[in-house]
Amino acid sequence: MTEEVGVITGELELRTVCTEDGSVRTLVRYAEALDWYTVRGADARLHDPRDHEALHSTLVNVLHRPHG
Repeated sequence: MTEEVGVITGELELRTVCTEDGSVRTLVRYAEALDWYTVRGADARLHDPRDHEALHSTLVNVLHRPHG
């Protein structure tokens, strides 16, 4: 579910953005599209911004559902 357009389905790309203070935004878009959408309820704050890559990998693995 996204803030801007609601539910989107199909082949998607996930992006996470982490600031120096550890704030994380999670975004999604249709594969190779230009517009990114904010994933509702997915904002977070990391204790250590160096954990950003691990968080991103975890989200990709949780959200990757090739068979439904």
